[in-house]
Amino acid sequence: MHDEDSYVIVLPDRDAAEAVAEELGERYPDLPEPELHREALAGEDDAEDAQWLVVLQQPLPDSLTRPALSTLAAEYDGWLE
Repeated sequence: MHDEDSYVIVLPDRDAAEAVAEELGERYPDLPEPELHREALAGEDDAEDAQWLVVLQQPLPDSLTRPALSTLAAEYDGWLE
């Protein structure tokens, strides 16, 4: 789903993904619009058991670093891949 030209934040639910995308847009107005994707967990049939991905395509603003993305993800019980 992603390559070296993107960053992916994995989050536990859609609300968290939408909140992260909104916060990124507010903090970094020059950031290309993040893409939201739902990813079902392996072996899970229930739509509730899905992770949400916020995909950020390059180029990212210089002020948006990998550690900053990791910290933001952790604030919403997620992580950066």
